[in-house]
Amino acid sequence: MELFGLIPTFGSLLWTLLAFVVALSIIVAIHEYGHYIVGRWCGIHAEVFSLGFGPVLFKRTDKRGTQWQVAALPFGGFVKFLGDSDAASGKDGDSISSMSEADRARTMHGAKLWKRAATVAAGPVFNFILSIVVFGGMIFVQGTATDRPTVGALAELPLMVEGVQQGDVILSVGGIDTPDYEALTTARETLPREPVLDYTVERDGQALDVDGPFLMPALVSGVQPRSAAMDAGFEEGDVITAVDGAPIAAFEELRDAVAASEGAPLELTVWRARAEQTFTLAPRRVDLPLPEGGFETRWLIGITGGMFFEPETVMPGPLEALQSGVEQTGFIIRSSLSGLWHMITGAISTCNISGPIGIAETSGAVASQGLDQFIWFIAVLSTAVGLLNLFPIPVLDGGHLVFHAYEAVAGRPPSDRALRVMMTAGLTMLLSLMVFAVTNDLFCP
Repeated sequence: MELFGLIPTFGSLLWTLLAFVVALSIIVAIHEYGHYIVGRWCGIHAEVFSLGFGPVLFKRTDKRGTQWQVAALPFGGFVKFLGDSDAASGKDGDSISSMSEADRARTMHGAKLWKRAATVAAGPVFNFILSIVVFGGMIFVQGTATDRPTVGALAELPLMVEGVQQGDVILSVGGIDTPDYEALTTARETLPREPVLDYTVERDGQALDVDGPFLMPALVSGVQPRSAAMDAGFEEGDVITAVDGAPIAAFEELRDAVAASEGAPLELTVWRARAEQTFTLAPRRVDLPLPEGGFETRWLIGITGGMFFEPETVMPGPLEALQSGVEQTGFIIRSSLSGLWHMITGAISTCNISGPIGIAETSGAVASQGLDQFIWFIAVLSTAVGLLNLFPIPVLDGGHLVFHAYEAVAGRPPSDRALRVMMTAGLTMLLSLMVFAVTNDLFCP
């Protein structure tokens, strides 16, 4: 049993806040540790490492003179280096001017340019590393599908067809050869939408003709957070047998019915725990990132489908799993940047920007689906936080890197007055974005 399955109050405010705080604290701790450890390697002294803001609940000072603390407001964190006037790395000019040359080199403002730039960039980089390690680690543990379509665990369906068995290699479906999963996916799109199909399988070295369920029935393999399906109470393992009273055998039939509804409520008959239930829900418009780039706007209810069996898996090597982690992180970055551009150009809705309320709701919803889903979500959110911090906005890491780039080109840093003006403008911009995101959380469907 999942650890989170022991907690009955997934939808409660307390559980949502707890999941949000846990996810955010992990991401912030990794981000700030990146700043801290790279700064330490570069000889820049950290005076305070804080997880959270506000009144200090716990603190201790290590042998290097760094105060490690946990504060009461767990919605961020900071590292205050020697010579900083505040948590945003403002310059304490009076303090720095009275330091010796050696001590000045240990400050964030007196160290060599490359050391300052490396320390600033380390926060987002550590976020990306966390994502890569988590994605790669989960792929390494869970395995990847074999090259040949091989049946693992069978799903429980209303119409149980005994022909296909665990361990079978699917050679063909409905007369269409399926040497690999790509061919199996192509066959799925052209097969007749009937509850029972003809299969040829390899079993114990022999080819056998057997019956089997439709390759991809209307089986719920996952429920998206903050979706119509989650709000209606759908669960993994549900099988949708009818839409508005019309029987369906394939997930594609459900997809077509949802698309044709254009947001009108649908009555879905669901088979769960060997009994039928009825759910009514209205599809919602969603902007989906495409693998080749860009977005597609569709009507969705928020469920993912699955085949009638889990593919048999093999354990990838560490390097292969790590490569998959890099690819997954890269896909999230590309999709995020593409989404931002499409929102700026008006191609997709700005409701795709979520604020702290939306992220908190998603955290609680994902945590309720199991520990593995929650860990995966943390990795996704870590990538988003790392990317956001690289935006060239003063007060963010990306803004500081712009200042460092200016210094590298001009041979001198921006003036203290210019820095104060830009930092104020950056803070105003960031607060405006936060207000906009919270407004989305409250008023977007």
